[in-house]
Amino acid sequence: MIPENSNLSKLVKSVVLILIMVIVYLVIAIPFKVMSVIPGFTDIRPVELLKPVYGIFFGIPGCIAFAVGNLIGDIMSDSLRWSSIAGFAANFLGPFIFFVFCKYISKTYFCLRKGTDILKQLAVIAISGLVEASIIAPAVKLIYNEIDILLLFSTVFLNGVVFPVLFGIPLIILMQEELGFKPVINIIADTGNSTVNK
Repeated sequence: MIPENSNLSKLVKSVVLILIMVIVYLVIAIPFKVMSVIPGFTDIRPVELLKPVYGIFFGIPGCIAFAVGNLIGDIMSDSLRWSSIAGFAANFLGPFIFFVFCKYISKTYFCLRKGTDILKQLAVIAISGLVEASIIAPAVKLIYNEIDILLLFSTVFLNGVVFPVLFGIPLIILMQEELGFKPVINIIADTGNSTVNK
């Protein structure tokens, strides 16, 4: 029998969690692949609402799932290209920025009950969208010179901002306040407190 706290057990749980998140990603992403802005390169992406959710609640496994989900989505929609490498990197860094902000920059118990907390999240969303667009647009333009880089940049940026703001933030509040999900930083804080109290 494998001990519950063994590294192998944790690895298996992480892999299962990543698989589940990839499936959720694809269920949301695939139906909208037909809504192309630049066919084969970018489309309307409501799945971006999961970006802050994956980074804040699931940390590194969430970042991996978001990137892998995007790559599989490219394969399934026949839009896999050399620029998909940049897409993989950008889609990992998108949720990773939320993870880093919560764990290493903010260092406070995460919640979105105050206006200032929501404003901070809006800033992180904007930074994340900017980073994604700054990686994807130049990479695509470098390989496919005929692409309108301004249209591509603005589409990626707006996808990365609009959907997390309109749907991501409400989902985060619902998951934390009503469904009992704990952000990664809160789990770490709770673990640290329980260790101190022992």
